[in-house]
Amino acid sequence: MTTEKKAPAPAADPRNEIVTHLPALRAFARGLTGNVSSADDLVQDTVLKAWSKFDQFKQGTNLRAWLFTILRNAFLSQQRKRAKEVSDSTGSFAAKLASKPDHDGRLALQELNDAMRTLPVEQREALLLVGALGFSVEEAAETCGCAPGTIKSRANRGRKALAEILHLDQAEQIDPTDSSVAAVMAAAPTIF
Repeated sequence: MTTEKKAPAPAADPRNEIVTHLPALRAFARGLTGNVSSADDLVQDTVLKAWSKFDQFKQGTNLRAWLFTILRNAFLSQQRKRAKEVSDSTGSFAAKLASKPDHDGRLALQELNDAMRTLPVEQREALLLVGALGFSVEEAAETCGCAPGTIKSRANRGRKALAEILHLDQAEQIDPTDSSVAAVMAAAPTIF
């Protein structure tokens, strides 16, 4: 009886895993940009950059954090470029001409989106990553390139600022229209 040793199976190509992260990437991009089409463009840019730089990805590390870092950096680069622009390239002026939806939930969500956009980017991304997307504090810290305590602090300050902007007191609750709204505004013990 001969015993044959089988060669170890080759490691799965992490590129195949990118698809599983697309919904979360899109949600993060939507929260940062506040615009569906801009978010889709940002996710597309992220995937293209990741694909072209996949040789820089270290096998065995956190692909999700790597992708979110690319997305975040792309967003910040766009923000720096847009700060120098004068035209209505983001459509913000045109968006103000649109009529508000009649549905109360959509109005509340729009109010939350507007309030989120007034927060500093650091607080907004902390709330989105930890609150809405379910990242651990450590994953969010890795994505943002800072300490976990910094993420906790940013999320806490952002949540308090949102409550103030939306004129909520401690006893009042937002009537969430979806789980993302509830998650962002929740005072989850893992965050604070």
